[in-house]
Amino acid sequence: MSADTTFKYSATAGIQHEEPLLFEHAHEAPSSISLPGVDGEISDALNHFARKDAAGIPGLSEPEAVRHFVRMSQWNHGIETGFYPLGSCTMKYNPRVNEQVVRLPGLAHIHPDQPEATAQGVLALLYELQGWLGEIAGLPYVTLQPAAGAHGELAGLMMIRAALDARGDTHRRKVLVPDSAHGTNPASAALCGMHTVELKSGADGRIDLDELKAHLDADTAALMMTNPNTAGAFESDIKEICRLVHEAGALVYGDGANLNALVGVARPGDMGIDCLHINVHKTFSTPHGGGGPGGGPVAVNETLAPFLPVPRIEKQGDTYVLLQHADTSVGPVLGSVGQIGVLLRAHAYISAFGRQHLHSIAEDAVLNANYVLRRLQGRYHVPFPGLCKHECLLTDEVQERHGVKTLDIAKRLIDLGFHPMTVYFPLIVHGAMLIEPTETESRETLDAFCDAMLDIADVCEAGDTDILHEAPVKPFRRRLDETQAARKPVLVWPA
Repeated sequence: MSADTTFKYSATAGIQHEEPLLFEHAHEAPSSISLPGVDGEISDALNHFARKDAAGIPGLSEPEAVRHFVRMSQWNHGIETGFYPLGSCTMKYNPRVNEQVVRLPGLAHIHPDQPEATAQGVLALLYELQGWLGEIAGLPYVTLQPAAGAHGELAGLMMIRAALDARGDTHRRKVLVPDSAHGTNPASAALCGMHTVELKSGADGRIDLDELKAHLDADTAALMMTNPNTAGAFESDIKEICRLVHEAGALVYGDGANLNALVGVARPGDMGIDCLHINVHKTFSTPHGGGGPGGGPVAVNETLAPFLPVPRIEKQGDTYVLLQHADTSVGPVLGSVGQIGVLLRAHAYISAFGRQHLHSIAEDAVLNANYVLRRLQGRYHVPFPGLCKHECLLTDEVQERHGVKTLDIAKRLIDLGFHPMTVYFPLIVHGAMLIEPTETESRETLDAFCDAMLDIADVCEAGDTDILHEAPVKPFRRRLDETQAARKPVLVWPA
């Protein structure tokens, strides 16, 4: 396979236009819209808000403005244009039937403040979803409120803190977090007035029991853990881990970001986890992009149930109501019962599989990840050998001998028509490449991606490293300084 191959799944093969900034398109006219002046005097109250200078809006006609944004959209890579192998993110394809469901009359334009009597259908669906998520998690008490995974973490730790305080353990403020954890874990703990202690992973990438025992004490509030973890490995000591934490008087928080590997097959509650957030936008399919939308319902056991956020959906006879108050609740964490558009898509996705086939989500996701791993191992270094779960982890150790690093591999993938995998995460692995194919991708797509990765390995071993160091060469924007852009963004057009 030649280094210049453009794959049939390429997102860079079509016509793409260089696109100046909106202000660079502008005509000399200050605006494309002419508004009539104001008749009569402007009151003193309104005159304070009157604009003293021109608005600085670029003068464009409607078609010019529309074409600008459409051309900009053609630069984007999305799940509808190609494979999106971001590890730890579960960027699965969202079936279009889910989109049809949320656009049904009565669902599309529902308002969070409308009377409960006019929203019985939606409340019935959400109540049913609560029950399903509780059953899937093995934790029967659920709040749908949190708007994202990190928001679910915050709500979960709020409940853990409230439960500890209620039993008089107000001194417990230490949260143990594995070094492979998502960065939101320590942030959520800090927002709850707790502090984190990092647990060093063992040689197999899992939680080290001796390390855990060394940090468990009377000040420990909780252990936050992801299972499978961000190395794609299942925490095989999970029951012993939970037993040790509970014996120390603390609780176990489950980061549900990787539930895609377990859904319908194993239940975190059965493993001993007390509290779990569920990224329904990841595990149960919702369009990604731009940081949202998302949904992070939290499922808990009996210990934490009294502290669930309100309002909660309950069924009283044949009527669905919102429980607005509870003496021990941590209170509302969102201005409504949840991100309804996201939650309804999750309902549709679960409904499509049903109880009899829900397990196929996890089974296919795990199969796909192990297929990719088997095709690429031997050409790329595998830091933790053996079966992976829903994502596989590689490193640049082999390619680094030729002066090629993870970033070079990721950038070359762009030229070959693929969005790069997650790079340099988890942080515990040098030169990490984390690949998650999800259950929605076909073998043909996975083969095309693996062929691209193998082609890069061939080019590297042949010594043709210039093409890798120069990549990407096809996009208009090449090796951007992403760190500098994040730290010092230019957000204002110089007038």
